Amino acid sequence: MKQYTTLFLFPFVLFLSLFVYTKLVGPIPFAVNSITTTKSDTFNVTGEGKTSVVPDIGLVSLGVQTSGPTVNAVQEQINLVSNKVIAAVKAVGVDAKDIKTVNYNINPTYDFTSSVQRITGYQANSSIAVKVRDLAKVNNVIDSATNAGANQVGGVSFDVDDRTAAESEARKLAVADAKKKAEQAAVIAGFRLGRLVNYQESFNGNIRPMPMMAVAKDVGLGGGGTQVEAGSNEINLTVTLSYEIL
Repeated sequence: MKQYTTLFLFPFVLFLSLFVYTKLVGPIPFAVNSITTTKSDTFNVTGEGKTSVVPDIGLVSLGVQTSGPTVNAVQEQINLVSNKVIAAVKAVGVDAKDIKTVNYNINPTYDFTSSVQRITGYQANSSIAVKVRDLAKVNNVIDSATNAGANQVGGVSFDVDDRTAAESEARKLAVADAKKKAEQAAVIAGFRLGRLVNYQESFNGNIRPMPMMAVAKDVGLGGGGTQVEAGSNEINLTVTLSYEIL
């Protein structure tokens, strides 16, 4: 009987002691360590897709530069010449919506030979971007513009007005290339591919600008007319696929 009484009293005394302790000292602190593990093993693979397209538009950069003693003088001169250039380009058959002035500025010129900086005149620059939808007219656009007074030709580039279909084809090829590499690597390295968890893509440059000195032989020098060829453009797309590793 005494043994049972002891067994009964022990938890009662322990509980009472804890109750008194918490009243006098405060709650007993408990520390719980939580560890969370996340599986983040992934396998990244890149693929490349290329398609070749024939350009259907030409992009021509034309410029006019004038100088004179006053702002009004250079402004009148550059406006006059720029209007002639635009009229000449329109006469070739380029629509007004495809002709855009992208730069227009007037700056003073200085004499630095003396100790006192002195303005000697002014210089005006105007740049005109022309989109030529009939590639057969690119040469005529350049010749007509330079004959009308354009004294700067920044360059010529060729592009495709709508590249959606070509980019889609390059994307399909790039993804197929990446998937094939991933499957081959998994077999060789001895792992299994899980879900596709990330996708990235980027285009490499595909517009080929042509320096004007290389395509407009003897422009403004009384030589033969401009001769440029569109050739073909390459659309190059790279994709990166990220797979879970099982």
